[in-house]
Amino acid sequence: MNDHKSRPSLIALFTDFGPRGIYTGQMEAVIAASGTGVPVIELCSDAPVFNPRASAYLLAGLAGEMPDNTLFVCVVDPGVGGDRRALSVRTGRHGFVGPDNGLLSQVVRHSDPCSIQMIDWIPTRLSDAFHGRDLFAPTAARLALGEKIPGTALDPTDIVGADWPMDLNEIIYADHYGNLLTGLRASQIEQDTLLEVKGQTLSYRRTFCEAQPGEAFWHADSIGLVEISVNGGRAEEVLGLKTGDSVVIKGLGPRAEGRGKLAE
Repeated sequence: MNDHKSRPSLIALFTDFGPRGIYTGQMEAVIAASGTGVPVIELCSDAPVFNPRASAYLLAGLAGEMPDNTLFVCVVDPGVGGDRRALSVRTGRHGFVGPDNGLLSQVVRHSDPCSIQMIDWIPTRLSDAFHGRDLFAPTAARLALGEKIPGTALDPTDIVGADWPMDLNEIIYADHYGNLLTGLRASQIEQDTLLEVKGQTLSYRRTFCEAQPGEAFWHADSIGLVEISVNGGRAEEVLGLKTGDSVVIKGLGPRAEGRGKLAE
């Protein structure tokens, strides 16, 4: 995003700061004060806390549904102030800035073309504790203004998380309703697949209304991930699951014997 044609039409904040508190507003203020005139939205402020790995799969799912030429400012950064690198990523559709701790690995993994730079620019003010405000927000503002950011090109295989799997067999996020998103892409799994979580077997249902009241099931959510839900209940409580818990692909149900293959 270093030329005028690639200047963003939207800036989206993706953080683990939480829906309340002092941090998101400070980042928004930095971008607004720069005079970009680009709308800023809070896409997600409750990404898995201190968990770049789970957040990477959530970010990749969300990015796929966002308008072209969105610039994502991504801050799930438990290593802030340490020796982790800062990255600027440009895919065929979007731009991203964030720490090199695996958070951007899945948008890179699923994007072709993709270019990556280590951000070499050091702003005048750079606290040890808040690079979201002092580095990533100012970087996004400069990109939105069409300014160049000094950087060193990196190969996609050189970033943290490059060796993580394409699909993650884990719970990565619980939403407001207690539904549980996984790191599995629904497009890669047969609808007759049975999943197992904590010894409980789950079948596919296309919609909530196809499930019996109180029934636990899996379905494809609105961003293309496998989601575990309970009709009329909170899956995280009913099933006793949390971020990081494993999801086991058991195989195809009896209706699908001999049909299709599971994603690797």
